[in-house]
Amino acid sequence: MDSSRPSDHFDSAPPTEGITQPKLGFIGYVRFFWRQLTSMKTALFLLLLLAFAAIPGSLVPQRSSDPNGVVAFKAENPDLFPLLDTLQVFNTYTSVWFSAIYLLLFISLIGCIVPRTRHHWQALRTRPPRTPARLERLAGFTSITATADATAALDSAEALLKRQGYRVERFPMSVSAERGYLRETGNLIFHMALVGVLLSVGIGGGFGYSGQRVVVEGQKFVNVLGDYDSFNPGPFFSSDVLSPYRVKLDSFEATYETQNVNAIGQAIDYSANVTTTDASGADDTATVKVNSPLSIGGTEIYLLGNGYAPQLVVRDPDGKVVWADDVPFLPQDAFLTSVGIVKVPDGLAEQIGMAGLFYPTATDLDSGAMSSSNPDLNDPKLTLRVYSGDLGLDEGIPRSVYALETDDLTPIAGDGADTKALELGVGDVVDLPNGLGTIEMTGVKRFASFDVHHDPSQLWVLLFAILILGGLLTGLFIPRRRVWVKVAEQDGGDLRLEYAGLARGEDPGLESAVTEIAAKHSQLLGLKLNS
Repeated sequence: MDSSRPSDHFDSAPPTEGITQPKLGFIGYVRFFWRQLTSMKTALFLLLLLAFAAIPGSLVPQRSSDPNGVVAFKAENPDLFPLLDTLQVFNTYTSVWFSAIYLLLFISLIGCIVPRTRHHWQALRTRPPRTPARLERLAGFTSITATADATAALDSAEALLKRQGYRVERFPMSVSAERGYLRETGNLIFHMALVGVLLSVGIGGGFGYSGQRVVVEGQKFVNVLGDYDSFNPGPFFSSDVLSPYRVKLDSFEATYETQNVNAIGQAIDYSANVTTTDASGADDTATVKVNSPLSIGGTEIYLLGNGYAPQLVVRDPDGKVVWADDVPFLPQDAFLTSVGIVKVPDGLAEQIGMAGLFYPTATDLDSGAMSSSNPDLNDPKLTLRVYSGDLGLDEGIPRSVYALETDDLTPIAGDGADTKALELGVGDVVDLPNGLGTIEMTGVKRFASFDVHHDPSQLWVLLFAILILGGLLTGLFIPRRRVWVKVAEQDGGDLRLEYAGLARGEDPGLESAVTEIAAKHSQLLGLKLNS
């Protein structure tokens, strides 16, 4: 036996087998992962991860809001596009990985909120704690020795603390008070409102819709499915929610910089002047700007883009008009060099398709090519490459008006043909190859690209956003504290009044608050201080 140990010490026998670790089992692992998922750290991490996951949606065009941009991205990045499309980057906000983060965050927040709410409710029903025996150990300790009645001193202290918003509990020789539960209430409101935002966005995305429509000056757009160029409904969308209205683009006005030589041609302002007709048949006028959408029929109409629509007329060899339309050309650069497609399926000896470039202010380059030097309509020119053959319009398969499949067509003007590309100015009439007829550009109009958005959860999102801000401010600026006032009788009949506080978290103003309570209490009692 070791002499350095007590006489009654007993050494246990060494273990005969290795230490056996406890096994969690299936239920144990489920409980463990649930606790990890519903911890506040996990919720904050998922919130940060959701913010990062949303970044691709702002870097590449989305099918839900800019389908034409997706088509352009595919044409410019043919090798990268299949990879990004497989990863659902062009549908970021409805992708599997974004939805998984979204749902995990939703579950995590609910798992955090429910137990905290139950604990907070219990705390609100619990009375303030008993007064500690030694207040001098607490923050802001202040003592006053004075001549006063103990009952009157405690009554006035209780009234003072109640006026300052404290919950008060009276004890025989002391008053215990606490306040600041609104801080935790604010934290809970913040997290509940965050869940509300997630729910509202999900519901709004499910029952809402967005659609795009290109409208040329003088044309009308009706809010029916068949009148959209592209339409992206939510999974719970029903066509019954489409409110009947009509929007006519009266004129489109663009203002460009003309004075600053370093910014000539830069856009200053866009205005789409429209006439609207609601479900009752009442007409009204409005102006749609980039940051000023039009509200009508439960939808918001945003101005997305604009460009030029050459007015083209195609005639047969006898001079009969077989096709005429205002064709929107999609801008490709800041000076509105634009591309467009013209398809003439009937009226000529054979079907023809034309791929064109439109230059608002045409300028000849040294290479012989042409470009636009200004986005304003100063010297408009249109060049067209012409193809003949079957356009595929009779097969019953939808074809994009902005794309021309040339694999099975024969070039008859432009690249690959004996005839050079056609060039037209306003008022010019040019012969089509092979004696097919003529084409004329009679004028140029402006067009506007509108995005029609319906979100039934907008007001709810706004309400929850206000609650998030209010809950956050409440949680940050309302301190949680406890304060005690204690009375002790001294020899000679005097009273010793003691004041102290305890912070529940960071509270730099606690000591000054205790000092202020002591000063106000002494004034209420009209104490004549002895020391």
